Amino acid sequence: MNIRRVEMHDFRNYAAAALELSPGVNVLVGENGQGKTNALEAMLLIAVGKSHRAYRDRDLIRWEKDRARILLEASTRYGDRRLTLELGPEGRRAFANGVQVGRMTEFVGQVQVVLFAPEDLDLVKGSPRVRRRFLDTELGQMEPLYLHHLSLYNRALLQRNRWLKSSGLSPDDGVLATFDEQIAFHGAHVIHRRLRFLARLRAYAARIYSDIASGREQFALSYRSSVLGVEEGMTVEQIEGAVQRALERNRAQDLRFGTTSAGPHRDDILLFLDGREVHTAASQGQQRTIALSLRLAEIDFMHEELGEYPVLLLDDVLSELDDLRQRNLVLGMSRKVQTVITTTSLNRLGQELDDFRLFRVCSGIIAEERV
Repeated sequence: MNIRRVEMHDFRNYAAAALELSPGVNVLVGENGQGKTNALEAMLLIAVGKSHRAYRDRDLIRWEKDRARILLEASTRYGDRRLTLELGPEGRRAFANGVQVGRMTEFVGQVQVVLFAPEDLDLVKGSPRVRRRFLDTELGQMEPLYLHHLSLYNRALLQRNRWLKSSGLSPDDGVLATFDEQIAFHGAHVIHRRLRFLARLRAYAARIYSDIASGREQFALSYRSSVLGVEEGMTVEQIEGAVQRALERNRAQDLRFGTTSAGPHRDDILLFLDGREVHTAASQGQQRTIALSLRLAEIDFMHEELGEYPVLLLDDVLSELDDLRQRNLVLGMSRKVQTVITTTSLNRLGQELDDFRLFRVCSGIIAEERV
């Protein structure tokens, strides 16, 4: 998979800018605050429907403008893609090959990217919400049905929580039971796909971590569900039954506190080194290696699952990879997949890369330079 061209109009600090990318390595160089990360963010937004930095579309639109537009052209094994995403006061509009797409769940995943960013350490140190977002982002790129079930689950969850906060309810309220059926059905599909994904990702991540750490520690991960009895190998129907029982068991508690206490919205990924949870046992260097292993594992997993590599986006992370082995692994991956790298200085990087296309970014203007 290759991204050929990206256009940004009133997106972040770009009034109008375009990138014509090489199928190999592309380097965006410039001082901090000039817009390098914004260009990667535009590609990520088209691919996964979310920014890694902003939760509101308003924050993605250029100052004093009402709307923004991103256009991306890509070549995939299934043919060429021309994708457009418009952000405005009335919401989003998405187009695939000139045809408007009704729902973002149908738009996401037409191109795949993997982003390495300084924030990746939050995968290890951050809250469960960060790790759930990791699952949702990666699965959403590969399985449109996952986003479908997740969207309907979140809608039912929102309605249930609103109902729980209403006055005068009893634990056997019929409306609540209707919401429980929807949550159990869609939640079971979400959990089932997460379990299946992590079971396969685990092997990739453990191997990569062992390579980086020269076998000094063993890395492992597992899924921790807030639903009692859920474990790998269960069918969707078995998980649905477990979620339904958890909702019924916790109904009085949920009514008392006005929120749903069990379901995939409260689940987490547990990370271990030599059997001990990393938040109590891992050094800063080990935590960074875990985050790197998870990202590299994504790339191999997507290649096996989809039959082609995703586009690799490296947002000013190479300067943080002091260990030669880690840096070589990332650069080695960049030699076999299309890669877009941001950096404040080309000095060392220019010596390490064999061949690349160079762009200078300054105050929202992108200009290609001869290497």
